[in-house]
Amino acid sequence: MIKHIVCHKYTNRAQAALIAPMLRALVGKVPGLIRMEAGPDILGSARSYDLALVATLEDRAALEVYAQHPEHLQVKEYIHQYLEKSVSVDFEVE
Repeated sequence: MIKHIVCHKYTNRAQAALIAPMLRALVGKVPGLIRMEAGPDILGSARSYDLALVATLEDRAALEVYAQHPEHLQVKEYIHQYLEKSVSVDFEVE
């Protein structure tokens, strides 16, 4: 199993509340995507990012499918209109 974790900083912080449900809606549409947790930051501190997501995928092949899947790319295109910066990490879970 793979955990795909991403944090986004947007030019308009309010976008996080709109983007989180778009990301969660990918479950059932992208093969191999088991779970998607996504939500806006609740603290708004100087070091906070605006949104975090944790995707659980079956394996590395599913991560590759997710990265190129049309439904994901559509959400990603929307996100990139507002994205200032992001960080990510992917790791295997036993």
